[in-house]
Amino acid sequence: MHTSEDLLATIDASPAAVAVHDREAWVNLYARGGVVNDPVGTRPHQGRQAIEKFYDTFIAPNTINFHVENDAVDGMSVVRDLSLETIMSTGATLNVPMHIRYDLVDEEGELKIARLAAHWELASMIGQLLRAGTKGLAASAKLTPQLIGNQGIGGVVGFMGGLRGVGSKGKRAATEALESISQGHGGAVRTGAGDDVAVGSLRGMTFRKLIAAGNTVSATVEHESRRGVVLVEFGDKSLHVASITAFGLRPKS
Repeated sequence: MHTSEDLLATIDASPAAVAVHDREAWVNLYARGGVVNDPVGTRPHQGRQAIEKFYDTFIAPNTINFHVENDAVDGMSVVRDLSLETIMSTGATLNVPMHIRYDLVDEEGELKIARLAAHWELASMIGQLLRAGTKGLAASAKLTPQLIGNQGIGGVVGFMGGLRGVGSKGKRAATEALESISQGHGGAVRTGAGDDVAVGSLRGMTFRKLIAAGNTVSATVEHESRRGVVLVEFGDKSLHVASITAFGLRPKS
């Protein structure tokens, strides 16, 4: 059985490989048929070849620094609360708040990443790029042919799909749902491991750092001495809350 330390060691290998631009080591962290959904709302990259192209497009040309604030381990999942500093080849620097969910699996006795889901706001990142002056414009001019060359037109369209989603309306709906939970009632909540959270057990929960990506709003949450991340999932093309999943808030035994 894998421990929390084992899971954290596996995901820590990801920024370590990014820091030294070790493409092989980074890609090898993923399971057969692994998925990178970065950001959530864009078309996922599935399988080794697609993940290699993702690396070539978004990681290889840049210097990326991970500023980790907290890790929430639940079952075979880890949700990392962080901000990502990306220094692009032109010198433009972006700082993007995010939550990254890693779902891990045991593959022949070795932990592998089955799915990476990065929750961050594409529109906000594009806004930073446009405000970065000539360095930002130059970075945009370089990124477009890289996207087309590595991902094709379909990949570009799939990436820009990240501009769609629940947006600010979803954040307001998520705020209402989380406030209800904080007051001791509200909808059903499950842990990342799939266990039910008793109604009222998260009374007094506080939340901040809401991020809307695709049909999901993620939030940093704190309850008593615990800190974690909650994912509020909405139905397709609606603001109906489909599920609420809490990571790192498992009741104390």
